[in-house]
Amino acid sequence: MAGHDSSPIEVDGPWTHRAVSAGGTRFHVAEAGEGPLVLLLHGFPEFWWSWHNQLVSLAGAGYRAVAVDLRGYGGSDRPPRGYDLVTLAGDAAGLVRALGEAGATVVGHDWGGLLAWTMGVYHPKIVQRLAVVGVPHPLRLRQAVRGDLRGQAWATRHTLGFQVPMWPEKRLLRDDAELVGQLLHEWSAPGWPDERTERLVRRAFQIPGTAHCALEYYRWLIRSQPRPDGIRYANRMRKPIQVPTLQLHGALDTCVLPASAQGSGRYVSAPYRWQLIEGAGHFPHQERPREFDSHLLGWLPDPGV
Repeated sequence: MAGHDSSPIEVDGPWTHRAVSAGGTRFHVAEAGEGPLVLLLHGFPEFWWSWHNQLVSLAGAGYRAVAVDLRGYGGSDRPPRGYDLVTLAGDAAGLVRALGEAGATVVGHDWGGLLAWTMGVYHPKIVQRLAVVGVPHPLRLRQAVRGDLRGQAWATRHTLGFQVPMWPEKRLLRDDAELVGQLLHEWSAPGWPDERTERLVRRAFQIPGTAHCALEYYRWLIRSQPRPDGIRYANRMRKPIQVPTLQLHGALDTCVLPASAQGSGRYVSAPYRWQLIEGAGHFPHQERPREFDSHLLGWLPDPGV
């Protein structure tokens, strides 16, 4: 894609790459399969490759799987603003429409999960089903951080470090983005990431502008809380999710503790399912793809969930 080095982004595989414009912003997507749309939203510090296993399994199960590089990541545009969850949710809703669909199952991990929760409230007509991986509902996360200083607050201490201007970007990019690789290892169970994934993620994170845009997500999350926009967001997010919701979490997650993720069901008025994946850390869809896919594919067509 013009303006970005596509070499670490457009990885060959049983999927196709293309650009999709939504709301004046251009997004890079990788897609595979035909059928009902499943939109896959990655988290920090990754890009669409986070879902490469699910692109294959979902396509094989009769779904149209689309993994997007979020605003500021991968092959997508890097505008100077718009890294708040409301705008990001609008991006994803616009993508569903730009892909020619009226609605989709939305699956999000980490920041993509916070974005998915937000879509469920702000764009309920777009979201048909919701699957969230490795992150609680935004209000539950806020409660966990404030109420467990030695647990969740300490586990997410990097969020506070990211508030400093410029220095965190330099630290993340230093020595071939070594810290990005370290975070992948620290937040996952032993044995992951594989060498290819670590190399791809570190290279993609070094595309100019990515580090700054990625940290803008965190800066909005903290700095908005006392501001009118953050207060409006928190008030709006008290509205219950009204679509079937699946929450998947790694039992060994050291970034978002399982106890912090539990309790999100109170914000869902529709059928809700919680599933802990043993032996996995913060990236269960990559660390234990077969078990993860079994839960996801078993839930997608289930009318009783």
